[in-house]
Amino acid sequence: MLLAHARTETKLTLRNGEQVLLTLLIPIALLVGLTLIDIISLPEPRVNSVVPRVFALAVMSSAFTGQAIALGFDRRYGVLKRLAATALPRWMLVGGRVLAGLTVVAIQLVVLGVVALVLGWSPSLGGVLWTVLLAVLGALAFGALGVLLGGTLRAEIVLALANIIWFVLLLAGGIIVRAGSMPSGFAGVVELLPSGALTEGVDLALNGGGPGWQPLAVLVGWGVVAAVVAARTTRLT
Repeated sequence: MLLAHARTETKLTLRNGEQVLLTLLIPIALLVGLTLIDIISLPEPRVNSVVPRVFALAVMSSAFTGQAIALGFDRRYGVLKRLAATALPRWMLVGGRVLAGLTVVAIQLVVLGVVALVLGWSPSLGGVLWTVLLAVLGALAFGALGVLLGGTLRAEIVLALANIIWFVLLLAGGIIVRAGSMPSGFAGVVELLPSGALTEGVDLALNGGGPGWQPLAVLVGWGVVAAVVAARTTRLT
């Protein structure tokens, strides 16, 4: 039952044109564009600096923005209420969405990784393993934040807020411009955001040998706090 529910959620996500645009097409366009076009100053080879940014964006897009919007409209149209009346227990409803979210993230990273390899990316095995761990923690943290947003507000408000937050975190949350390139006071705040922690952690894993403890702790902290609050506030309708 759990796998069937997760498979259905995954298919619904991948069949949604807006979700595909958000989770795959935009990250691929940024990966290719930032690598081949000198829009911002990056060390050579540029692809090594671009990949962590795009990986973090992909995880945020699907786990947070996509999850929040989908949950908000599922509540609006009574989908969650009807699913709760079936034989699926509550934990399985949540578990199916979590597995579907992780599956989508895995597909994103595989596709983006293949594109990056074509562009000249050559990661180490250790860096890839650290990246997988960070991607899982990032997906869970952003997913919990997406549930917190999508499970409490009206669908129209969720749609607007999710896209605004996505845009703000993309530009000022440590993704396009890393925290280390910002003024010291602002950089300290950005490093404590899940977007900044994920980008910094993946960059250190792929280009520095290991992410260190701070990005891992930040992602775990956001995930735990958001999950606890979401469990108390999420409504079925």
